Amino acid sequence: MIIRKPKYMQLIDGKATAAQIKAEIAEEVRQIVAGGGKRPHLAAILVGHDGGSETYVKNKVIACEACGFKSSLIRFEEDVTEDELLAKVKELNDDDDVDGYIVQLPLPKHIDEQKIIMAIDYRKDVDGFHPVNVGRMAIGLPCFISATPLGILTLLRRYGIETSGRKCVILGRSNIVGKPMAQLMMQKQYGDSTVTVCHSHSKTLKEECREADIIIAAIGRPDFVTADMVKEGAVVIDVGTTRVPDATRKSGFRLNGDVKFDEVAPKCSFITPVPGGVGPMTICSLMKNTLAAGKKEYYK
Repeated sequence: MIIRKPKYMQLIDGKATAAQIKAEIAEEVRQIVAGGGKRPHLAAILVGHDGGSETYVKNKVIACEACGFKSSLIRFEEDVTEDELLAKVKELNDDDDVDGYIVQLPLPKHIDEQKIIMAIDYRKDVDGFHPVNVGRMAIGLPCFISATPLGILTLLRRYGIETSGRKCVILGRSNIVGKPMAQLMMQKQYGDSTVTVCHSHSKTLKEECREADIIIAAIGRPDFVTADMVKEGAVVIDVGTTRVPDATRKSGFRLNGDVKFDEVAPKCSFITPVPGGVGPMTICSLMKNTLAAGKKEYYK
């Protein structure tokens, strides 16, 4: 089937945008170090051997190199105890050389994720998951904004997409994407949009989507958003990254978004692909947060 490419659909290239931002960060780091300043240091804790987490952390290490950061990877096996993990978190909190760090989620079931997040020093919480950062974001104070929502905001700005006064529908209400995205899109200094959040129990989900100027899909269901849910000229941001088995790929899988791209794209003014859309911007935003942590931009 030949997909008719519309005259006005523009692909939002997250990969190219992220590369440009990383080059800007690298130049700033070069100037900081040349002036006798400290090279930013990002640490990551990885528990177990989850395929997605392994890939993500590997990409973070590569991004650190591209930005001129120092990076550390701390590994634990799946059977690590909660106390051992908390002890490492405290160690990183107390280490003056570490500007920011992340604990890669998900964690094994025997570990209380929220307890670990709460133990992270909010001044080093470059993932933006600590309640102090979440709360400051909610009331519009400077803070670390979680990486995926920050990446999406950056894409909308860099592509000059008008958000003020527009109807924005967010699919999904996770603490990592849906909730912070809704907060940011409704705030005057960021999105300034009219925001509706839909989720798996929303009765009028399709109707809400059909009226949306901007759809941000973060529901975690492959091909969930179909052409009949999108109005002509809408902006569609696809956050989904589900691994779908694919025998034609060397890895045995492909990444599938929440949007049925081939049928939705012709109706859009702007759309992000999967992969190469939001994903690269998430890691890029983590780099922006790490630079801010190194410069003590939000917290002294």
